[in-house]
Amino acid sequence: MESPLLQSPGAVAADAPDQEVAAHYGDPSREQRSLEEGTAFVDRSNRGVVRVSGPDRLSWLHSLLSQHLDGLKPSEPTEALLLSPNGHIEHHLFLVDDGEAVWAHVEPGTAPALVEFLDRMRFMLRVEVADVSDEFMVVTGPGGPDDGRPAWPDVAGTTTRIVPRGEFPPDLRPAGIWAYEALRIAEHRPRFGLDTDHRTIPHEAGYVETAVHLNKGCYRGQETVARVHNLGRPPRRLVFLHLDGSVDRLPAHGDPVEIPGGRTVGFVGSAARHHELGPVALALVKRNVPVDAELLAGGVAAAQEVVVSPETGANAQIALRRRPAGRG
Repeated sequence: MESPLLQSPGAVAADAPDQEVAAHYGDPSREQRSLEEGTAFVDRSNRGVVRVSGPDRLSWLHSLLSQHLDGLKPSEPTEALLLSPNGHIEHHLFLVDDGEAVWAHVEPGTAPALVEFLDRMRFMLRVEVADVSDEFMVVTGPGGPDDGRPAWPDVAGTTTRIVPRGEFPPDLRPAGIWAYEALRIAEHRPRFGLDTDHRTIPHEAGYVETAVHLNKGCYRGQETVARVHNLGRPPRRLVFLHLDGSVDRLPAHGDPVEIPGGRTVGFVGSAARHHELGPVALALVKRNVPVDAELLAGGVAAAQEVVVSPETGANAQIALRRRPAGRG
């Protein structure tokens, strides 16, 4: 549903999949700085919210998802993936248990399909699954003490919370989704559906570091995860791109990534203008692309930084930084 903040002065709607919230409110760079400084919040109310209750919820989710969830402590945030039988990512969930239910937030428009799948897998177990996106929403703002609501540490020291729908922070200015996305990209954090495609496996995007437990019991897609982890050779790898700042446009989602000579070696995921780094992007490229190769991203010259290492045996590494699990 469309956010009421889109009616605010200066609000400009974002592009899909975030068209229901504001891209910015007139000053994207200032909004980024305000978000970093803890004086702004980001309306992410277009994200789906799912609630799983019942005494069997943790062991049941443990058997279905990529993360070790059996025995998850209350208020301990984590991430998990729902994989296809072939190990391709179908959903990326940010999870926290409040002692009575597991709360999750997911990409815009994906909650109904996720709930439908989970509902089919209940069998005789004591669990209830509900899409509660009409009642609750996601907001990212300053960190702070635990207020009892489902919460995750997030980009640049912010905290993402699930709150009742329409309950925006009263004493903070709004920052658009562009502000959040720029900080996310700068922290090398992939976004499911933008920096992935239907063929993406966890190792390619670095999700093994944050959303996969490599020593847990069987779950759908585990064979692919184990095989690629043991062989250490995912077919593609996530890269961070510093884009040519003299060009007055950003590459679009899905634009080809090419090496000199015009050969396509991947695709652009998400791109943004960071208030300090300038234009930046994330992309998925073939594993064997040299790490020092100059690239063209949608026709824009780009220098790459390694995010997921191409080296055999290093596929579970995030090369430049270790991201804490559970960031939302």
